[in-house]
Amino acid sequence: MNMRTRHWDRLGNGGLDFTELGFGTAPLGNLYRAIPEADAQAVLDRAWEAGIRYFDTAPLYGFGLAETRLNHFLRDKPRDEYVLSTKVGRLLTACAPEQRDGVGKWFEVPSRQEVYDYTYDGVMRSLDFSLERLGLDRVDILYAHDLDVFNHGSQAALDAKLEEFMNGGYKALIELRDQGVIRAFGAGLNEWQPCQWLAERGDFDLFLLAGRYTLLEQEALDSFLPLCQSRGIGVVIGGPYNSGILASGPRDGAFYNYDPAPLEIIERVTQIQDVCRTHGVRMVDAAFQFPLSHPAIVSVIPGGQGLNEMNSNIQAAQADIVPALWDDLKANGLMHPDAPS
Repeated sequence: MNMRTRHWDRLGNGGLDFTELGFGTAPLGNLYRAIPEADAQAVLDRAWEAGIRYFDTAPLYGFGLAETRLNHFLRDKPRDEYVLSTKVGRLLTACAPEQRDGVGKWFEVPSRQEVYDYTYDGVMRSLDFSLERLGLDRVDILYAHDLDVFNHGSQAALDAKLEEFMNGGYKALIELRDQGVIRAFGAGLNEWQPCQWLAERGDFDLFLLAGRYTLLEQEALDSFLPLCQSRGIGVVIGGPYNSGILASGPRDGAFYNYDPAPLEIIERVTQIQDVCRTHGVRMVDAAFQFPLSHPAIVSVIPGGQGLNEMNSNIQAAQADIVPALWDDLKANGLMHPDAPS
């Protein structure tokens, strides 16, 4: 099956080809529920069969489980046929089961404690560990993971981590790119503001921005996305459904930003869904296609825990949206007036 691709080449070194639909592996780390190994591999097989060739992972996802599941899956795939990104900024240490992190979030995973480490040595060690878990000798992209207030709890705590990273881990990433060990680097964050802070201070190639440029949220259009466009920085959009509500619709128990959706979000999504229905469009299709209208976006990577979700994502990636839908959303104040569409 043919999957549409986007070529990115900021550095003039041949660049990378991203499939518009990428594969985010957090769910394969047993996020919120345990998935049997056979089911995890079946979802990956379906993704490959559909033409998906961009896979994103991280040590955090299942404390190494997502990377080891990719090891099994990628073992017989030609290395030049796919693009792979993983992340740095956390090291995992073995511990007793009762002391492990992530209880209630990650299920049936190795007993590990996560230690934030954005230093030069921390980044180098993190890459070594990831390559071992993946069973590979290279990854294409490294993202500094979770340099945001959401993860560090306060602006002051984040500022300290950003300083640690720019004085240490950032230099490691520059070296790795200069030496050709990786093709590109950037940051994978839940907020656009620290992405912009980093872009203004360093030579970043790509940002993986989760949940902050979606059919529900377009604040990143005001300054961050124009900055990326002007510098040739590619943006991968994670969490295009804002943790689920744009896929599930505004039903009871719908999730937004990893928590049950508040009333004002449910009301807004209800309005968006009504406009989509008027045009005979699945809201999930519109939510997937929306970010791709922006020239800086190179790929959209929704999670998918089972074959049903995977198939829905594949369908969304092949959808063609009538322009009148975007016009109506703008006319109803449900979309940023300057959003490309």
